[in-house]
Amino acid sequence: MDQGENAPDFWTCLMRGWRGRCPRCGEGSLFSSFLKMRSHCPACELALEPFRADDAPAYFTIFIVGHIVVPMVLALEKYGGQPPLWVHAALWLPLSVVLALFLLPRIKGAVIALLWAHRIAAPKPSTTGSYDPSA
Repeated sequence: MDQGENAPDFWTCLMRGWRGRCPRCGEGSLFSSFLKMRSHCPACELALEPFRADDAPAYFTIFIVGHIVVPMVLALEKYGGQPPLWVHAALWLPLSVVLALFLLPRIKGAVIALLWAHRIAAPKPSTTGSYDPSA
């Protein structure tokens, strides 16, 4: 997990992760498919497996999409003459799905980069099946 002497600064790591690139070198891709993280960077061989984003990207994505879509729904209700429910469904469901699909891999990359920049690796599983904080 050594970052080396020339480790990039926090914001550089975050932007590299947002673009789906390795937080250390910025060259290799973080993902082998839409959301499947690579085990290591193909360019600099940085081990990416210890930096697991888990559920954080989904929570952040829901938070952001909700803060974008809900005010627009409320504005349409207030200033748009209270349109029928099918209008809301036709507008907000596709927008929510597109925003979520756009943001989710970017946020996941940023979370992975954040974990790498702060050296927060997932704990190693113990052989006894219980959590070992010293591992």
